[in-house]
Amino acid sequence: MDPIAEARRHWQDRGWATAAEGMAAVTSIMRTQQILLSRIETVLKPHGLTFARFELLALLSFTRDGALPMAKASARLQVHPTSVTNSVDRLERAGLVRRAAHPEDGRTRLVEITPRGRAAVEQATRDLNDKVFTDPGFSASEVDDLNQVLGRFRYEAGDFVETRFSI
Repeated sequence: MDPIAEARRHWQDRGWATAAEGMAAVTSIMRTQQILLSRIETVLKPHGLTFARFELLALLSFTRDGALPMAKASARLQVHPTSVTNSVDRLERAGLVRRAAHPEDGRTRLVEITPRGRAAVEQATRDLNDKVFTDPGFSASEVDDLNQVLGRFRYEAGDFVETRFSI
């Protein structure tokens, strides 16, 4: 039995038929996110990483100098600055990043990936590519459709960030 289909039926039975399909779609997306995140976390656990920490390391690895101001990292990851601080604290304890003074702005702190952090994110990325991203559980055409549908949704929701900066 599909519990979301059952919930849809209950929605319809209670007179909420106009909302039933939307409720089922939103609930399915939320459950799918939980399933995918669980798969990702399983792959990252042996690397001592969570997805949030992996994302920060990946972001830093993509930058020209391997460093970003903490506020810029928060904006690019679209998370609250407290979340970035928490991730940096844990990654710093693991020796994967370090905080550094900004060379031009004494009030700004940079987060910088270490050589050990680069090695960790490279291996974790290989494992994620092999075990999750290459075969996420959808056909190639479904992945294309999902990227289009979800990309449009995110765009219309204002989720796209300003892209005039360079990393």
